[in-house]
Amino acid sequence: MEELYNQYRKLLFTLAYQLTGSAADAEDAVQDVFIKSFDVHPERLEKPKAYLCKMVTNHCLNQQKSARKRREVYVGPWLPEPIRTPETETLEATVARRDQLSYALLVLLERLTPTERAVFVLREGLGFDYSEIAELLGKQETNCRKLVSRARSKMGTSEEETFAAEAVELEWVSRFLTSLEQGNVDHVLSLLTEDVMLVADGGGKAIAFKHPVQTPDHVARVLLDGFQGKGSIYQGKLRFEVASLNGETGIVIRSGDETLAAILIQLRRGKLARMYAVRNPDKLARV
Repeated sequence: MEELYNQYRKLLFTLAYQLTGSAADAEDAVQDVFIKSFDVHPERLEKPKAYLCKMVTNHCLNQQKSARKRREVYVGPWLPEPIRTPETETLEATVARRDQLSYALLVLLERLTPTERAVFVLREGLGFDYSEIAELLGKQETNCRKLVSRARSKMGTSEEETFAAEAVELEWVSRFLTSLEQGNVDHVLSLLTEDVMLVADGGGKAIAFKHPVQTPDHVARVLLDGFQGKGSIYQGKLRFEVASLNGETGIVIRSGDETLAAILIQLRRGKLARMYAVRNPDKLARV
């Protein structure tokens, strides 16, 4: 069992994280599944990968029922927990691989039912064949294909767009931060799409907008005020650090020793289309 844990824990963590959007819940799922697997008869582990993935998926599907109820009373928008991905290979670093779902896509997964999300993640996130997915979930292969198609429709993404997330280069982020630092409104506006949106998750535990901020003018003003610390309740100068989050180029905001926010960006043709700012302190532990 120890050998199986070392071999499959990264895969199972990735699966659970993409199914729940929470690193803490993903770790709990993996631990719970391996604890239960100690009592499993060896004959049932002839196909350990399929068996363990099925166990983790079922665990997360059951967990999603209570998670959805909690999110109904969640204060403001709910965003997935961001993960710092260092250069060294760790359990969390597995989500940084290029064949994994982007953070923006994790946000869109919230539009799906738990079953749609499970089929989509297994297919598009982990590359399982439809026949394997059907066996894991106890469904017909044709039904699984329909669920993936329905999931794409709900998220508004085509098959070609699933992994076509535009890379956020360090040079772009540096240029963006310099414009904010200099208070260059015109240049900031030139870096935003017409349908730009800023989504902030404070969870009722940190100051954040309860509704997404839209239109270039509003987003630019919020960003400029935030960068310059206007109206901030925090003492001392804010520090904006470029960091690898979920395998993507993100921004971490700190004040002294306190981490205030983790920001992930989605670009479209070189312009900012979506900005996700996680401010809930419960979701910043891994940042």
